Amino acid sequence: MASLQDDHEVVVERFQPSSGRFSGWATLVLSALLVVAGVAYFDDGFPAWVTAAGLLVGVLAWAANLRPALWVTEEHLVMRNLAETVHIRLDAIEELAVRQVLAVRAADQRFVSTVLGRSWRKAIVSRRGSTDDGPREGMPYADWAEHRLHELVDAARDRTGVRPGSKEQLALPDAVRREPAVLPLALTGAAVVALLVSLFV
Repeated sequence: MASLQDDHEVVVERFQPSSGRFSGWATLVLSALLVVAGVAYFDDGFPAWVTAAGLLVGVLAWAANLRPALWVTEEHLVMRNLAETVHIRLDAIEELAVRQVLAVRAADQRFVSTVLGRSWRKAIVSRRGSTDDGPREGMPYADWAEHRLHELVDAARDRTGVRPGSKEQLALPDAVRREPAVLPLALTGAAVVALLVSLFV
């Protein structure tokens, strides 16, 4: 039988990147081709530093453009970024807004996710409007996602009886949990070391 904690970690809503990931995939593919070419033609004098640079660019493209993710469980908003994964209690969220990135305030801290965002012009326009009217046909995905996040946060507050900005909200235990992204950091470090070695050895 699954534990209660496991049940609370079931994904309720998973949000797709609002800007797509073509550039990230394109960069990753080109970097992979460069690394393969570097390995294949190493004996023919292909510069080792170019291969190492391609590896570093590919790792960064994956970590910064393809790895970030955003989802909601029964109790948490989960923001997976380049260097860490942040779990934020839904009822601890003081405010959130989708501008050029998703910005969330909780436990007197500010967290951002690049998964959701608007162009600079649309971000300015959104400050004047409101998504409180609810979803509507033809609504841009970023607007729908912001409205959905507010729904999930409001529902969590209702379940626990916490009012936004109250002392009870600020005193919630385990409001934020951070997990370092060991794999991306390790791969980036290894790629940097490989580049330095190729340049100076």
